[in-house]
Amino acid sequence: MSVTGLPPYDEANIFARILRGEIPCKRVAEDDHALAFHDIHPQAPTHILVIPKGSWVSAADFHAGASAEAIAGFWRMVAAVAKAQGLEAGGYRILSNMGADGGQEVPHFHVHIFGGRRLGRMVPPAPAG
Repeated sequence: MSVTGLPPYDEANIFARILRGEIPCKRVAEDDHALAFHDIHPQAPTHILVIPKGSWVSAADFHAGASAEAIAGFWRMVAAVAKAQGLEAGGYRILSNMGADGGQEVPHFHVHIFGGRRLGRMVPPAPAG
C-alpha cells in the first residue's frame, strides 16, 4: 500500500516508464525533483504535465510521504514552467485528478498546466435550491 492506504504504485504506468526513459516525451523542464513535458493529447493551446520523480500514486500520497524538499521542488517546477510558457499575464489553470471518481487516468501523481486561451468554468454551478 501507498502511504495513504491507496493501491500500491504500479511501476508499469506510463509516467514511471517516461521517468525511466523507456518512453520518449517532449520535455519542457527537468530537475532533481520533477519532469515537465507536453501532453500528447492537449486540451488547450498550452497543456503541460508536471510529474514528481518518485513512486507517488496521488497528491495525498505525495504530500504524506515525500520530503519537504521534494514537495517544494515539485511546486517550484509547476510555477517556473507556467512562467516560462508566458502564462502568468493571461492566467492559467493547474489541475490534479485523484482517484477514479476524480478522473485520474494514470496512477502517478501529476499536475496539468492549461493555458493559452480563456478556459471557462471547470465545474458548472450547482443548481439553486
